[in-house]
Amino acid sequence: MEQLLTTNVANNLYWFGRYLERVEATLIETLFHFDKIVDIDKDSGKKFYKKLGIDIEYANAKDFLKESIFGKHDANIYKLISYAKENAIISRSNIDTEAFGSVVELADLLKHSSHANFSIDCRFIEYILSLISQIWGELTRREKRDTSDYFIRLGKFVEKVDFHLRVGHDKEFSLVVIEEIDKIATILAPNAKFKTYDENDTYETILNSVNSKINKIIVEEE
Repeated sequence: MEQLLTTNVANNLYWFGRYLERVEATLIETLFHFDKIVDIDKDSGKKFYKKLGIDIEYANAKDFLKESIFGKHDANIYKLISYAKENAIISRSNIDTEAFGSVVELADLLKHSSHANFSIDCRFIEYILSLISQIWGELTRREKRDTSDYFIRLGKFVEKVDFHLRVGHDKEFSLVVIEEIDKIATILAPNAKFKTYDENDTYETILNSVNSKINKIIVEEE
């Protein structure tokens, strides 16, 4: 793990991991709520995005898919992928070449699909998910991990906890993921001391604790 990174690069690697995980998690939820809109509750998609602090409108289940990918809100997939691409460009020399190429491919796919006449369906979303799975695979295939790999994984796990808690899933799962965050934090900042937490803590307390770890690992450049 003998690799020196600037604070800027470390921060971009971290956010690259976060945005890629956020896209994947959002798309999985989108497919889940698409089915619910069709079969059970036409407002299911609105309830999901409300948990993310966003109000959306859609005419039907298919329109919900389009709103999730290209809607005029800060959590649309097109925008999130563009953020991930920007992070990848800044930290390009520290990202697997094939993974970087796949990120660019994914961003271009969404750009070319953003015109009004493009028809979005579940197969399109499943294809995006397959590309993301491919990127994760390309990022983790090295036998020996560098510091850059740990920052990407850190971002992935922090986003997994954040997203999981926001949408109201089982807190116990989040605590398991936080154990992985702690392992990475210990590797990246072995001398730092962190606050502990348990399943009785609130969502805000857990996230504040996680964020305090990140602040100690990724400090602002002077």
